[in-house]
Amino acid sequence: MYYVYLLKSKVSGDLYVGYTHDLKKRVAEHNKSKIFHTKNRIPWEVIYYEAYKSSFDAKGREKQLKRFAQGYFSLRRRIPNCIK
Repeated sequence: MYYVYLLKSKVSGDLYVGYTHDLKKRVAEHNKSKIFHTKNRIPWEVIYYEAYKSSFDAKGREKQLKRFAQGYFSLRRRIPNCIK
């Protein structure tokens, strides 16, 4: 399985969208400061994820969420209490 995930920093409240084939391992890497883009805002928690059989589909969804505000706003409607 491939995962598109949304993390929220417990310190700053910032959001991060990512893609991986091993969600638990990737979140651990974020929280151990191994990921350049997120190392200054640890700890992180998973607030949302989607699972895909195809890596192509997961990568496409990640790009959609990162590039287009409409994808982000659809998540805000889906999980309003997690994203503020």
